Amino acid sequence: MKGLILCAGRGTRLHPFSYSQPKTLLPVANHPVLHSCIRKLREVGVDDIGIVIHPSQVQIPPLVGDGSQFGATITFIEQKVPLGIAHAVQLAQSFFQDEPFILLLGDNLLMDSLHGLTRAFERTQSDGVVMLSEVERPQDYGIAEVKDGRLICVEEKPKQPKSNLAVIGAYLFTKPIFESIATLQPSARGEYEITDAIQSMIDRGYHIAHAITSGKYSDVGTIDRWLEANRWMLEKEVGYSHQVGTSSVLENCEIVGPVLIGEGCHIKNCRLGPFVSVQDGVQLENCVHIENSILLENSSLKNVDWKLTDSVFGRSSHLTGQSTDSIGVIILSDKSSIRIPAVKREEL
Repeated sequence: MKGLILCAGRGTRLHPFSYSQPKTLLPVANHPVLHSCIRKLREVGVDDIGIVIHPSQVQIPPLVGDGSQFGATITFIEQKVPLGIAHAVQLAQSFFQDEPFILLLGDNLLMDSLHGLTRAFERTQSDGVVMLSEVERPQDYGIAEVKDGRLICVEEKPKQPKSNLAVIGAYLFTKPIFESIATLQPSARGEYEITDAIQSMIDRGYHIAHAITSGKYSDVGTIDRWLEANRWMLEKEVGYSHQVGTSSVLENCEIVGPVLIGEGCHIKNCRLGPFVSVQDGVQLENCVHIENSILLENSSLKNVDWKLTDSVFGRSSHLTGQSTDSIGVIILSDKSSIRIPAVKREEL
């Protein structure tokens, strides 16, 4: 069995951070989302993995390499025009050579393993499997209808959902999926939808099984979802404790876990946590309180005398200064700087 991870999406809802790097490389608990996807595939024994990228995503191949760091072999496949998930799968058809494959969306994080997917495939001897999870707003998702234990319908963002079981971005397919994709027409948003391809398989008599997960999951598609995913991944990684890189230095700090601090950081006179990820090379000094936030590599905060929460600081970004407010939310992109209060120009 092979694996396919889709990374070619534009990630417009994660601007400004996805301007400077693909959203699949944004860190959750200090690890790129893409790395987590690769590890999920390796957990179920998949070591031959294709990654679909846009030609502009030049940062991905150097970071992933040939896959040897994961014990895998990586093949990159280009999707020059973002025409949807089914289109990306079709581009990878020659890579699979008629073998079954697991499909993951590169901006999705799953707490549970993919064993439920593979076991359902082996148990039912089906032509495909989709992973489902109960959701609160089914009209925002691709929704599955299950009757007498059998998947009979999949509909993308229905106005009147027939269930609360959402398709959450983990699939297992066999060769017939390509026959279905070949018959598709673009949807109203101009894309070839994977839900339409699944429905086509069902309509043509193929058996699509399902696996229901109760574990947490998130598509890291907005700032809020990024922060949410960071919270539960931190809990999974360090519990309610904290972890500090061996080359990092902390002086006179209070840490309220879960907190994860990378390498080469210098943190002095600060209170951090809960739910804070600090990447490599971050400098923090005299920060009253930072919680539920993500600080990307080489960012720096100094003399911040109010509470920061729900904030993201881009790579090599800088914040310094005082405020009359007691709490603040800041989204600061890469290589940006804010000084509070503003510097007054001297009279000429």
